[in-house]
Amino acid sequence: MNQDIFKKTVFVFKDKMYRFAKSMLTDTDDAYDLVQEVMMKLWQMRDELAQVTNKEAFVIRCVRNEAMNRLKHAKVVQLYQYTLQEGVVTEHYPALTKELIQRLIAALPEKQKMVMHLRDIEEYEIAEICETLDLEESAVRVNLSRARQRVKGQLQKIFDYEKRQINRNG
Repeated sequence: MNQDIFKKTVFVFKDKMYRFAKSMLTDTDDAYDLVQEVMMKLWQMRDELAQVTNKEAFVIRCVRNEAMNRLKHAKVVQLYQYTLQEGVVTEHYPALTKELIQRLIAALPEKQKMVMHLRDIEEYEIAEICETLDLEESAVRVNLSRARQRVKGQLQKIFDYEKRQINRNG
């Protein structure tokens, strides 16, 4: 596979790769770095890529795997930091609902977060998500349903709290 073919068949997915990486990592710089690393790995294996039938699903799976590796590594650091800050809990509610929803999605378990991002943000079909994440259709549907219910429930709690505060003060 030469450079032109690589650009036309793999590089075209860089924006989707970035959005998916950002949904998992939440930091823009980390997501950008991850996409660059995955692109370099894909370029190094460009000859094997010629045999891949669904390149989009393959590159998204590569992003997922790399992000999962980074998250596993970061979890050790996070657990250490959590033990240092056990008694200190500060909650800041974002002013914008969109930002709030993004935070709620980011807090979901990994499978639910990936499925919800691919379906509701990237607008993948269920079959494409199954292929990309290597899951059965029923697993994708269950994870999507649970993720949506969880986000909806958390939003409802926040909005109910805000409404009580307004009624109490107003």
